[in-house]
Amino acid sequence: MLTESSRARQVDPRGHWFLLAVGVLLAAAALLLDGFATNVVGETRAAPPVADRPSPQLEKVREGGPVLNLTGGEPSSARLPVRTIALTFDDGPDPAWTPQVLDVLRKHGATATFFTVGSKVAQYPDLARRIVAEGHELGNHTYTHADLATVPGWRLRLELSLTQQALAGATGLHTTLARPPYSSTPAAITGPQWEGMRSLAREGYLVTLTDLDTKDWGRPGTEKIVASSLPSGGRGAVVMMHDSGGDRRQTVEALDRVLTELSGDGYRAVTVTRALGMPSAHRQAGGADRFAGAALNAAQRASGLFTGALSWVLFVAGALTLARLGFFAVLAWVHARRNRGGKRRKGRAPAWPAPPPVTVIVPAYNEAAGIQATIRSLVDTAYAGELEVLVVDDGSTDATAELAAELGFGNVRVIRRHNGGKPAALNTGIAQSRHELLIMVDGDTVFEPATIGHLVRQLADPTVGAVSGNTKVGNRRGMIGRWQHMEYVIGFNLDRRAFELLDCMATVPGAIGAFRRSALLALGGVSDDTLAEDTDLTMALCRAGWRVVYEEKALAWTEAPATLGQLWRQRYRWCYGTLQAMWKHRRAVLERGPFGRRCLGYLALFQVALPLLAPVVDLMAIYRTILSDPLPVVAVWAGFVVAQAATGWYALRLDGERVSALWVLPLQQFVYRQLMYLVVIQSVATAVLGVRLRWHTIRREGTFDGPGRPHANPAISP
Repeated sequence: MLTESSRARQVDPRGHWFLLAVGVLLAAAALLLDGFATNVVGETRAAPPVADRPSPQLEKVREGGPVLNLTGGEPSSARLPVRTIALTFDDGPDPAWTPQVLDVLRKHGATATFFTVGSKVAQYPDLARRIVAEGHELGNHTYTHADLATVPGWRLRLELSLTQQALAGATGLHTTLARPPYSSTPAAITGPQWEGMRSLAREGYLVTLTDLDTKDWGRPGTEKIVASSLPSGGRGAVVMMHDSGGDRRQTVEALDRVLTELSGDGYRAVTVTRALGMPSAHRQAGGADRFAGAALNAAQRASGLFTGALSWVLFVAGALTLARLGFFAVLAWVHARRNRGGKRRKGRAPAWPAPPPVTVIVPAYNEAAGIQATIRSLVDTAYAGELEVLVVDDGSTDATAELAAELGFGNVRVIRRHNGGKPAALNTGIAQSRHELLIMVDGDTVFEPATIGHLVRQLADPTVGAVSGNTKVGNRRGMIGRWQHMEYVIGFNLDRRAFELLDCMATVPGAIGAFRRSALLALGGVSDDTLAEDTDLTMALCRAGWRVVYEEKALAWTEAPATLGQLWRQRYRWCYGTLQAMWKHRRAVLERGPFGRRCLGYLALFQVALPLLAPVVDLMAIYRTILSDPLPVVAVWAGFVVAQAATGWYALRLDGERVSALWVLPLQQFVYRQLMYLVVIQSVATAVLGVRLRWHTIRREGTFDGPGRPHANPAISP
């Protein structure tokens, strides 16, 4: 993951943001193309009838034949010769019904004209090639089955051009025939349809309507389709059927009967141009058009696969997220029952015969804003045992060491050292500590009086190597603070209850954690291999066979980042360090015991994979909201918010917090969530590119500096 040479590199990557933007744009393009091809983007439907303006030309066309030549000054039309029928099929090709139609035509030695939808040609090019190979004719039925009477001129030209490109890519051919969607017989032409047909003529198309409209799209029954397909008195006719758009079983059955009856009456079934004695409608496409058409067809199929795969991914991701919320809530309930007494006291640690001595290590670098509040909270403890506090100043450039020393507490010792990073400061404290039980606390954190006692109580169990406390956000008045408060309660503390029961605790937070000194020394102390030394240390303890538990009553109030920039730097370091720790301990998945597979599997899925998919999820949501029916998107979003709110309500109740804080959850989806998944993307890019991330410090505001500090809620206090 990270080589020795790459560790020296200190420049954060930037190019991946360009790649992310390109990826999002490509995903957006795929969604738009698939939406356009499936008639979602710019969706059109047949326009309601409108009053026609009197037009001599239109009246002439209404009285004429079904094949219209509108390219000259005066419109002309043609009818088919006697005992000649031109079977036409609209809306295909379709993988289910077009092959059956072709089989029936081949059985009777008949040929037909297929007015194809360009997007379906792009999706099923092999069917378009089969139509041509078996002697049938292709016509243009627009790319998305758009009503040409309602679309603007640029859209009409685009619909026709894209269909020609799709045909060129699939068959190497263009066509001169076109049929407007939602058209029927000449007598049924409306004024707006007439204008659309004139536009078709300006593009060089021969417009083909019908004599006999079977209306098989309504599935009226085989008998009615047969009856409406048979011309009377030996007259010739253009017959309109459909080989796509729904269940066409009746059409296939009727086609077989129609061809049988017409053959007995001496009819010939041929293409439109052959029926009129005209040259074929097919024209060879140029090389550039074939290449562009092939690219278009490939892009559409790829976009369809992408959209389909994305839909499944989103379904699975949503199901996993909901399942995780429910499962972890149940485990949290079990954990609370076990640790709050009553009849189910399984898992409770035994009592110490006497309060054991404890050393508290406070690594500090430029913590002048809050170091005195931290020390006072440690000294002002209700713990009855001997307490040693070691403040390890890691080469601070401010007055951290002086402020710690001037308090003058007898059991507080300030150790100064050259700057070497937090792991080195912790190792210094471990080496100089006098007691077996160690508590580590950050220099921006304050303890409740009962916190140390609750932490130490869990270590009475000889199988427990570390205890995670309950971290609370102290500066939660602003929106950013409130979001972090909810994250700590739901995403951190609720999860740690479940992690304990699953034996897959990933992190004992640096803000509050208790350890056995002997266990740490056996591991060689705190490693500096990663920027998430707390996660690295926790994983190492679990792999060494120690249990790591969570103590809900051990409260610690920490100062969370107050700005988005500070929050980004903190979470970037956390996420990148977690990735480093996962890579370092990757062999745990092969070891005996559940830790490696559960912990690393959970982190890989919920902390890495799903956040990486989040931008596409948001893109899909925006796409559906703007370009489709927004109600399903709103319903899904509301469902997730409700599920989160229910879990959050329970987590807040467990922690004794006010449930009124839940009002920030909906807003959290629009800023905070995006920031968090962008952090994951940045961290993954940093790790993959082998860049060594710098340590990012957070500017402290001194939240706990002063006479007052937050106090525990009585719901979870002793």
